[in-house]
Amino acid sequence: MRKFLPWIVVGGLLLITVFWFVSIKNGAVRNNQDVNKEWGNVETSYQRRNDLIGNLVETVKGAADFEKSTLEAVTSARASASQVKIDPTNITPDQLAQFNKAQSGVSSSLSRLLVTVENYPNLKANENFLKLQDELASTENQILTARTRFNEAVQKYNNYILVFPNSMFLGNYKEKPYFDAVAGAEKPVDVKFNFSNDKK
Repeated sequence: MRKFLPWIVVGGLLLITVFWFVSIKNGAVRNNQDVNKEWGNVETSYQRRNDLIGNLVETVKGAADFEKSTLEAVTSARASASQVKIDPTNITPDQLAQFNKAQSGVSSSLSRLLVTVENYPNLKANENFLKLQDELASTENQILTARTRFNEAVQKYNNYILVFPNSMFLGNYKEKPYFDAVAGAEKPVDVKFNFSNDKK
């Protein structure tokens, strides 16, 4: 029995090493899946905003004299943003920056539209428009939350794959970029109106 003891010890150590390696790999998979899930939530939030913008544009079109160029800018920015697709498993800083830029363009054009609405008292009193503006404000907050949670998931994933000794076994797992804020991204789109200045 004693002559087999070294082999038993070696076998036990190998078994422990295998389980440890499997545990590290499984942890990387779980963290990667968390990032994918949070990215899905980001896309869902932006998709909801795009849907609301479509409804908003249709409502605003009801004002016959509404500025056509403003509507076209919103529609164009929305269409451009919809073309930017990202695979979270292979996301790069450039891809995320492109996505961020496209969504920022939507926010800017939407802000201009909402400011322009100030000149149209009938629109400001339109119940459908008022409901859409409230939903947009809520969605902007959801977007901010989704982006924050995505960054938190990325931080956890990056920390996991980059720390030693995990990094020794996870060379095929690449560091993922964070969602950087764009100018004004820390604030939701301002959809409040000054009703006291309505034209009589």
